[in-house]
Amino acid sequence: MESTVAFTVNGAPARVTAEPDTPLLWVLREELGLTGTKFGCGIAVCGACTVHLDGRAVRSCVVPLAEAAGRAVTTIEGLAPGDELHPVQQAWLAENVPQCGYCQIGQIMMAASLLAAVARPTDADIDAAMSGNLCRCGTYPRIRRAIHRAAGEGEGEP
Repeated sequence: MESTVAFTVNGAPARVTAEPDTPLLWVLREELGLTGTKFGCGIAVCGACTVHLDGRAVRSCVVPLAEAAGRAVTTIEGLAPGDELHPVQQAWLAENVPQCGYCQIGQIMMAASLLAAVARPTDADIDAAMSGNLCRCGTYPRIRRAIHRAAGEGEGEP
């Protein structure tokens, strides 16, 4: 049975009427038109659908809409204010991280969450945090360099 769920998305109020168990991913993409978040596996394994829920990285393909009620959701579209880029996005460009690009939204959202929790992550911190975000192109070394750059540890810091 459908219900109306109110929450905040990228700082703006949202109200959606849908089945409470509808995956947040589909609400973001289909109901709210925020198509930056990608569908990959549908079982929380690949990380392409990563968004922030109250500042914590989650896999939106398995988060039911009901869990977002009264909470704050941040998607790639809201990661940085206005036309600015988030430091992670700047570092991604500087390190030429993407190849096919499909996984990069989830990678960026996970990396931003990591840096919010650990300002100067070690390689081990990065590997642990990012291990669940899969990249078929194998850009992992560039991802690691970009995270270090975003943390202010690389050349040409953002």
